[in-house]
Amino acid sequence: MATQVRNRKKAFNMLFFLEFWERFGYYGLQAVLASFFVKSLGMADAESFIVFGAFTAMVYGYVAIGGYLGDKVLGTQRTITLGAVVLMLGYALMALAGADKFLVFVALGAIACGNGIFKANPSSLLSKLYADDAAHLDSAFTMYYMSVNIGSFISMLLVPIIGGQFGLSLGFTICAMGLVLAVGSFVGFRHLVRGIDSPAGFQPLPKAKFVLTLVGIVAMTLFSAWMLEHLTVAHVLLAAIGIFVYGVFFKMIFQAKGAERSKMIAAMILIAEAIVFFTLYQQMPTSLNFFAIKNVEHSILGITISDAEVFQTLNPFWIMLASPILAWVYAHFGAEDRDLSMPAKFALGMLLCAGSFLLVGFSANFANEAGIVSAWWLVGSYGLSAIGELLISGLGLSMISKLVPQRLIGFLMGAWFLTNAVSAVLGGWVATLTTVSQDIVDPLQTLPVYSHVFTQIGLVTLGVTVVMALLVPVLNRLINREAAEQEAEPAVENN
Repeated sequence: MATQVRNRKKAFNMLFFLEFWERFGYYGLQAVLASFFVKSLGMADAESFIVFGAFTAMVYGYVAIGGYLGDKVLGTQRTITLGAVVLMLGYALMALAGADKFLVFVALGAIACGNGIFKANPSSLLSKLYADDAAHLDSAFTMYYMSVNIGSFISMLLVPIIGGQFGLSLGFTICAMGLVLAVGSFVGFRHLVRGIDSPAGFQPLPKAKFVLTLVGIVAMTLFSAWMLEHLTVAHVLLAAIGIFVYGVFFKMIFQAKGAERSKMIAAMILIAEAIVFFTLYQQMPTSLNFFAIKNVEHSILGITISDAEVFQTLNPFWIMLASPILAWVYAHFGAEDRDLSMPAKFALGMLLCAGSFLLVGFSANFANEAGIVSAWWLVGSYGLSAIGELLISGLGLSMISKLVPQRLIGFLMGAWFLTNAVSAVLGGWVATLTTVSQDIVDPLQTLPVYSHVFTQIGLVTLGVTVVMALLVPVLNRLINREAAEQEAEPAVENN
């Protein structure tokens, strides 16, 4: 038993390192992308938010495809390797593209495809690793989520600073090198997850099937680049993918029976709740980022911050602090059977997110004569939203692992990540509410706009929180149906 635990920890550490480098690349790009569109490609703020939202929608909208490849075509481990290689090539092309809009969009297309191929499969592998240890599943996924935020913290700190000093091409090159390390570590330590894969991973891979997959990736990359130039098509395609994926999910629910069906219904409702959270999350690299650039003091603790994009590191900073604490809380109270239920955690997370936007909206009342607010308001706002993120996004993968059958895990991990895609488009549109004419650069004129929009976002989110809280008992009954039925059986037999 002790040997099994040690081997599991080694495998977890390998997956932790893999996810660290993959997220290092993605969040380094995300930190500067919206402002890169404005500064290097000449887009207006509103256009940059919408294109950013479309790109992010592709990143997460393609995850269901990666889940399918992992489950049915290549196997989980092969799909992880392929996705990481495509990501590496995408970041390398981004480094070479400069201000060439076509090459930038091709690079972003490759990154979207690579992320879609990769994203669902490490978490699917982790769920299989802990398939016989449900008591530690929340704790494992919370610590796994920490790897995301360690990677994002370092990259969101380094890439803007390096980009400001030496040019973003070097920053994107570093993102590409991170993926080289990710591929190398996974290939070198795959023996730690030997025997853990989807059924397709245990079968020989026909050369024709692999070649067809590569051709599909190239075609999808070019099509994605074209869609970034034709956003209406991108939105229609996202809607079609969403209808298909969630339609299949509904079909699975109706085909299931008893407790399995009840749990999948609960998962669908929690996924719908998560769309609201991810719409809020998309404000960090868009509207909140631009608020930091235009209306927040560029210093904290006496340290001058030359690149305001660095404020986005507050999110992973808080998550790194809170993750070990929450992981311990989940493990401790879970062992005593006193942990909050998943629906209750989601509702609490949404309440904290509402508070984060109300706080930053309220900060306008304490601006100085020039319309600039203290950076500490952002510190507090990001702190609330980070803990809310851990309670919703950080546990979303654990929720899928607990509530859906293992045979469907890859596909439904993709359905979970599709919520990010839908929310990316919604988040881009919400962010445009904060935009003003490019001629307006006075902080005294932009501050009331940001304050009003963020306050309204907070109030709407507070209303959503109330609805989620009212649904907690209903969802708990759906999730615990199997246990309730088992307790009722002896009583029926005694009668």
